[in-house]
Amino acid sequence: MADTTSNVNRHDRRDFLKQTALAATAGLTASSLLWSSGCSATQSAGAWPYHLTETNKVILFQGDSITDWGRNRSKENTPNDSQCLGSGYVLLTAGALLDEYSKIKPIIYNRGISGNKVFQLAERWDKDCIALKPDLLSILVGVNDFWHTLNAGYKGTLEIYQNDYRALLERTKKALPTVTLVICEPFVLKCGSVNQKWFPAFDGYRDAAKKVAGEFKTIFVPFQSAFDEAVKNAPPQYWATDGVHPTVAGTHLMAKTWLKTVFGIRT
Repeated sequence: MADTTSNVNRHDRRDFLKQTALAATAGLTASSLLWSSGCSATQSAGAWPYHLTETNKVILFQGDSITDWGRNRSKENTPNDSQCLGSGYVLLTAGALLDEYSKIKPIIYNRGISGNKVFQLAERWDKDCIALKPDLLSILVGVNDFWHTLNAGYKGTLEIYQNDYRALLERTKKALPTVTLVICEPFVLKCGSVNQKWFPAFDGYRDAAKKVAGEFKTIFVPFQSAFDEAVKNAPPQYWATDGVHPTVAGTHLMAKTWLKTVFGIRT
């Protein structure tokens, strides 16, 4: 790699810069350009694509079982290790980043824990987030905040989810004022454990995550939109057999969507 700019997406970024120049001459705003380019409106002009330009930057993935995905917690303090990263979308995403930025060696951790809801992230946040001092923090949480109201006696509400999420981000920004935040959209597919009892209530949790992302001007990864598009080509159970946890194909789709949204890398 000749420099720290992505070789994989060099053409895409040249196109983006060209579009930016054209937009400027036409009097368009950066936000309108991002919108027309297919990026979330919650992404600020300076947030996309994110670039790694310094060595040993820390990237942390947080969330529930979809992030956890069987990681070896006894090795959680060993970054960039396949056992530490689990076998889900975090592993695939980390592999692409470690390849892309091999000269500057990012430090990547996975601290997802199966079953977690937002308040459970908060309970372990000092140890599993603040202490690691991430430069980039990606959070995927929300499916359990709703699912466990159906099957586990959890008494949480949409309002609690949104308020807890907002409080967690406020706490994070206070402790880590320079961190770049990535909020991932909680998602489900209509198969397996996901039935009509989920809707329209679950959609509120997706909307809440996007709303909080907008309030904090984070990068927003539209996982549900990616899966909604994918089911046009193959049925829901092809992507997540139980409707919640992705298959091999779903895992790859998640990694691809995250990399494209956050770093502008196309795989």
